Formats: sequence, structure tokens, C-alpha cells
Amino acid sequence: MSTRHHRIDLSPTPAPAAVPARTAAGCADGCCAPEPSSRPRLDPRRRAVLTRRVRLLVAATITYNLVEAVVALTAGSVADSTALIGFGLDSVIEVASAAAVAWQFSGADPQQRERAALKVIAVSFFALALYVTVESVRSLLGAETADHSPVGIALAAVSLLVMPFLSAAQRRAGRELGSASAVADSKQTLLCTYLSGVLLVGLLLNALVGWSWADPIVALVIAAVAVQEGRAAWRGQHCC
Repeated sequence: MSTRHHRIDLSPTPAPAAVPARTAAGCADGCCAPEPSSRPRLDPRRRAVLTRRVRLLVAATITYNLVEAVVALTAGSVADSTALIGFGLDSVIEVASAAAVAWQFSGADPQQRERAALKVIAVSFFALALYVTVESVRSLLGAETADHSPVGIALAAVSLLVMPFLSAAQRRAGRELGSASAVADSKQTLLCTYLSGVLLVGLLLNALVGWSWADPIVALVIAAVAVQEGRAAWRGQHCC
């Protein structure tokens, strides 16, 4: 009787491909938006409409921020207000961010310029966070005592009304286009809304009850948010 020998394969079994852990948000990187490759393909005419809309919104943001910067820097210099001067410089940074998106969408293929635009937006966020932090600490240490500024109060109130609409409109268009840079710029515009609220509260508290410390405390929270958004833009995350 013949004996049949069976060979036993002792080679290691290939490990299964790693599956990214899904977070509580429902996807691997904590984003709720789908990956760019999973988005439905846009009709060329719809893409052209959205691209034109982003260009117009960016132009409106740049125009408003330029006016805002001039008014804030002038009023801040007159009142010796660090908060107002910081707000004006924030507007300058936002112009740089919006200009990066405008440059991206001025090309024939905006997607090719996406990464460079995100880098500019990220650096703008970091610069904003650094400046706000430094000036907030200086204010808390009593470097300067600001005078009352009715012009600054009016400017902050107007910005608090205008910026949310610009941010929401650009965010919607950017999401539909699948443009991370347009969405990142809309987040910076939204951050300006928060800064407007902080500035308004700080100026009102200073004018009404003399509480000059309220503005820098809340501004430090805004700086932390700016760092978080800057990191997301630098990494090119697709959260929209």
C-alpha cells in the first residue's frame, strides 16, 4: 500500500490589507465629507457656473477686507487699540488667502493649483494665530490702554453681519465643486466673523464698563481655532 505524503505550507499567510479605522464622525480621517474621487461628476456647465461664482465671492471678500483693513488700522491708530489694529491686520491676511483662491481659479484647470493655494491659506492661518496670540498677551500684561472707538464698534457690527453670508455662499460653492481651497478660505472668512464678535464685545465692554481684558481672553481661543484650521489646510484635508 502506497503512502501519500501531504506537504504542509508553512509560509506566513499574507496579512489582510489594513483598513483605516473609522472614527465617530464616520470616516477614517474624521471628516464627514466624501473623498474627492467619490463625488458625483459635475456637468461642465454647472462647474463653469460654480467656478464663476467662487471668483465673484472671492472678489467681494477681497474688496470688503481691503476696506475693513483701512478703516480698522486707521481707527486703531487713533484709539491706540491693539484689538482694532490686530483686526485690521487680520483683514490683510484674509486678502492674501482670498487672493490665493482667486489665483487658483484664474487658471484653466483650478485643481492643478489646489495644493499651492492650500499652503498659502495654511500659512495665513498660522500668521493670524501668531499675531493674535502675541497681541493678546501684550494686552493682558497691560502694554497699552485703548481709548473708546465708536468707529471700531460700528465696523465690528457691520462685519458681524456681512461675513457669515460671504462665508456660507463660498462654502456651498466650494463643497459642490470639491475644492478644498475654496472651503478653507470660507473657513477663514468665518473666522473673521468670530473675530468681529470678539472685537465688538471687547470694544463695548471697554466703552461701557472699562473691562479691557475681555477681548484678549476670547481672542486667544480664536487663535487656537486658527491653528487647527491652518493644520487642516496644510495637510490638504478634504473636510467640507
